Amino acid sequence: MGFKKMDASVTNLEEKLAKFEAEAVNHKTNLILFLADVDPATSLSWCPDCVRAEPVIYRKLEEAGEGVSLLRAYVGDKATWRNPQHPWRVDPRFHLTAVPTLLLWHNHSVSARLDDHQAHLPDNISALLASSP
Repeated sequence: MGFKKMDASVTNLEEKLAKFEAEAVNHKTNLILFLADVDPATSLSWCPDCVRAEPVIYRKLEEAGEGVSLLRAYVGDKATWRNPQHPWRVDPRFHLTAVPTLLLWHNHSVSARLDDHQAHLPDNISALLASSP
């Protein structure tokens, strides 16, 4: 892949986010992609919107080339995600309401976002990438 990626889960996001932010200055564009976990029974994400959006997002990031960093944050299984008190639902940094959600991350905060109904559309992803400071 032409872009750099790192994975995080609910249990290690703070550690991974700190590393991601420390390396952010080395990249033109820094993104966080919140996704549903893979269902072991199917080897696919339990979220159909994630299954649809992931390949489109990765293709657009490949096209963007070097200088893009992606932190993939997995929200957990369906039961974990459905909990209204899920840590990322209540975290004021993210205000996460749906997966997939693609965030443009700049100066330790969200500068733009694509939620589940937008994250699979190539033109929206291109616009998000173009808005990178």
